[in-house]
Amino acid sequence: MAATATTSRIPFADASPEEIRAVLLPEELPEFEEQYREALRVAAETYRLDKLEACLRSWRRIAWMTHSDPEAHRLMLARAEYTLAVRERAPATASVAEIKELLREHLGT
Repeated sequence: MAATATTSRIPFADASPEEIRAVLLPEELPEFEEQYREALRVAAETYRLDKLEACLRSWRRIAWMTHSDPEAHRLMLARAEYTLAVRERAPATASVAEIKELLREHLGT
């Protein structure tokens, strides 16, 4: 599933719903299943796949983030939940510049 040094494929770019589901955090499964089933329902009724494709594209990105570092992803979810609940940034969070620097270091760019 992960991209190798010899390919430029994005990890999880073609992941099936089963592959996506396999790497999600347990707390994310109900939301994935609900959105996926709704997208399937719409596809069955309209004979259009755009909602299903959008659903899978979104969850493939989440699967990629989760797979690369499950605990960091879980922490990000907790901070986002906190921020939404109290309408201010969670304590001990990084600035956009700090996050960009961490990403550059992590990606080696």
